[in-house]
Amino acid sequence: MSHQALKYANLALLILLPIAWFAPLMRAALLPIFGMDEISVITGLQSLWSTDPALALLVTFLAIFAPFAKTLGLALIHFHLLSPKTLPALNIMGKLAMADVFLLALYIVIVKGAGYVTIETAWGLYLFTACILASLVIAHKTETS
Repeated sequence: MSHQALKYANLALLILLPIAWFAPLMRAALLPIFGMDEISVITGLQSLWSTDPALALLVTFLAIFAPFAKTLGLALIHFHLLSPKTLPALNIMGKLAMADVFLLALYIVIVKGAGYVTIETAWGLYLFTACILASLVIAHKTETS
C-alpha cells in the first residue's frame, strides 16, 4: 500500500469513526414480542453515565478517545507533523480500542445466554470493528514503510 493510499485511508477513518459511534451496534429487547431498541456506542454511553460513571469513563476512553486519538496521530505522521517515533504509543491506543470491540462481543454473548433478552447484532458493530481493524493495519503499514 502506497504512502498516499495510507494517508487517504486514515483520513477516511476520521469520517467513519464518528458514523460508527452513532450507528446501531445491536438491537435488544427484553422479550421479542415488545419490539427491539437500537443500541449505539453513544446511546450505550448515555445509559452508562447515569448508572455507572466509572465504567462510562472507561468505555468513553476505549470506544471514542483511543481510536480517534490514534487516527489523528497517524494523520499527523502522514503529513509529517508528528515524529514516527510516536508510532509505538499510537499502536497501544489501537489495541485499547480493540479491547472495546472485545467487550461488546462479550456483552452480546453473556446477554444472549440469559434467555430473557433478545439480541441481534446490527451493521454498526461491523462498521466499528472494521474501523478499528483498518486502523491497526494502517498503523502497521505506516510503521513498515
